[in-house]
Amino acid sequence: MPSIDLQRIKRERGVDLTVWPPRYDPVYRPQTTEQHWLPEIECAAPADRDEVILLKLKRQVSYAWERSPFYRRRWQEAGVSPDTLKSLADLSRFPVVQKSDLREAQSRAGPFGDYLCIDPAEVSRIHGTSGTTGLPTIFGVGASDWERIGEAHARIMWGAGLRPDDRIMICSFFSLYVGSWGSLKGGERLGATLLPFGAGVSGQTLMAVNWARRLRLTAFYSTPSYALHFAETAKREGCDPRSFGFRTLFFSGEPGAGIPATKRLIEETFGARCIDMGSMAEMSPWMTNGECQYRTGMHLWQDLVYTEICDPATFKPVDSGCEGTPVYTHLERTSQPMIRLVSNDRTRWTSGSCACGRTYPRLPDGLYGRYDDMFIVRGENVYPSAVEDALRSVDGFGGEFRVVISRQDSMDELLVRAEYLPEKNSPEELERLRLTMRDRLRSRIGVHPVIELLRHGSLPRTEFKARRIIDDRDLYHRGLAQDRK
Repeated sequence: MPSIDLQRIKRERGVDLTVWPPRYDPVYRPQTTEQHWLPEIECAAPADRDEVILLKLKRQVSYAWERSPFYRRRWQEAGVSPDTLKSLADLSRFPVVQKSDLREAQSRAGPFGDYLCIDPAEVSRIHGTSGTTGLPTIFGVGASDWERIGEAHARIMWGAGLRPDDRIMICSFFSLYVGSWGSLKGGERLGATLLPFGAGVSGQTLMAVNWARRLRLTAFYSTPSYALHFAETAKREGCDPRSFGFRTLFFSGEPGAGIPATKRLIEETFGARCIDMGSMAEMSPWMTNGECQYRTGMHLWQDLVYTEICDPATFKPVDSGCEGTPVYTHLERTSQPMIRLVSNDRTRWTSGSCACGRTYPRLPDGLYGRYDDMFIVRGENVYPSAVEDALRSVDGFGGEFRVVISRQDSMDELLVRAEYLPEKNSPEELERLRLTMRDRLRSRIGVHPVIELLRHGSLPRTEFKARRIIDDRDLYHRGLAQDRK
């Protein structure tokens, strides 16, 4: 049995970790003055908590082996089985799962794929991806899984400083996208008051500003880009975003809340805590990468979703302090368990302590990009997050930008179109701003960019995930091919 007293947790917290999947008391909440939802686990010695994690992991893997042809086939081909799992380190012997594997499984055994471990009639919610880059992936979620998703989100939102007396405005799409629904479910379990405002309809941001003025909300959820768009809309209406009274803004969908300059901008704009969260839609509860109110980087809530930070080529775990990609494994999922799902996000992890007292490993810089978002210009690896951080550190930057990569005379060219604030209106000021941006970017990314300044508001704002990179080099190659015909 684990060293942690599971019977005491069951007696005092209503959480039964002696069974799988765990059972949660649906009415339990800590006192509002308590910092931790489940301190016996959150603040445990890592080795003691790992015993609980291993117990859950063994049961999760055995469950998938018994019920999923997808996992049984892959694991047999790799020469592993539930008996292989003697320690947490043994998980790295199991093959990883890529999103393409999920799409292939659903194409072969539709609609949910042969990694669905419950009867299709037991699926109570269907979510999924948009399919903008290929066949949409369908998420089939059982009713009991949905309740545990709410439990996990409530616990992590508590760690972010949210409480039952909060009024939370959710400004994200209520559609297939599961992020907004997880925030809503977690907020309901937390006992907070929820305003599921949504996003995406023309004129909706202006309406959201007016509702925020009237309701004295205390918390806000969206993507970082949308929060800044929301603030700009408020300012155009003569409203200081600080006047809304938000105490906490929490985010997912983009790396912005983990980019230092963007985080500072959000906190200064709203006068509130900026909390970075987010993993993958397939992993809901996606908040298991989530900051606490001390904002020292995302905690990995390992007893809910076990996360390895792995080399992106070998998918073997890397040491503390090293960079890699998160590989996620559910520990409480009965419907569509993800076991070693690769994210392709970029991060680094540390085992250093946090002032909140939690002993989880952390991502001190959050998720700061994707390996498949990286572009190479003149031999330099360039990440969109580095461009954003450099620009937002420049006084006079107007808030939005686009990067255009092209090829001229067989050489890559990097054009950065960046907005400037209205008060920078003289030719001398604009030239100084252009040179500052150029030098700051050259120092940060190692490439000499061309800077094109645009009036504030020239570039479109987004209500979902920002797409700021345009790579036109393929046009150059197609033109060469056409010339050679």
